[in-house]
Amino acid sequence: MSERADALARRIEEGAAQLAALAEHLTDTEWATPVLPDGRTAGVIVHHVASVYPIEVELAEQIGAGRDVDGVTWRVIADMNANHAHEHAGVSRADALALLKRNSRAAAEAVRRLTDDQLDRATRVSLYANAPVTAQFFIEDHALRHSWHHFARISTALGRSVPQAA
Repeated sequence: MSERADALARRIEEGAAQLAALAEHLTDTEWATPVLPDGRTAGVIVHHVASVYPIEVELAEQIGAGRDVDGVTWRVIADMNANHAHEHAGVSRADALALLKRNSRAAAEAVRRLTDDQLDRATRVSLYANAPVTAQFFIEDHALRHSWHHFARISTALGRSVPQAA
C-alpha cells in the first residue's frame, strides 16, 4: 500500500469521525438548524457528506486511471445538493450516521488501493474549467476536505468554536 494513499485515507477517516462525533451530540433542535449559505439543516448536511463519498472517490479513481472528467460543474453539484436536501429533509440521525460510517470507511479503503502513480496522474476535470488536476488533489479537495468543511459550517451555525490549526 502506498504511504501517501494511506495518509490520505487516514485523514478521510479523521474528518468523518470528527463530523460523526459532532452529529452524535447535537440536540434535536440543533439537528434541524439551518446552516448557511444555503439553509440545509445540520442533519441533511451530515447525510449529504456521507452520500457523496462514493461519487467523490469514483471521480478520483477515474482521474487516477487517466480518464478526463466531463459534465461535472458547480451548477450540477448545486442541483444535486438541492435535490438531496429535498429528498432527505427528514433524515434521522441514526440513518445519517450509519451512512457516514459505511461510506467514509469504503472511501478510505478505495483510496488506500490507489498507487502513487495513480495519485500523481492528472487529467482534465470539467469542475475546474478543464484544468488538469491530479487524483490526489481531487481527493484532498473533495473526499478529504468535505467533512472538515461542513463540520466547520455546522459548528459556526450552532455558535460553537471550530478548532484552529496549531
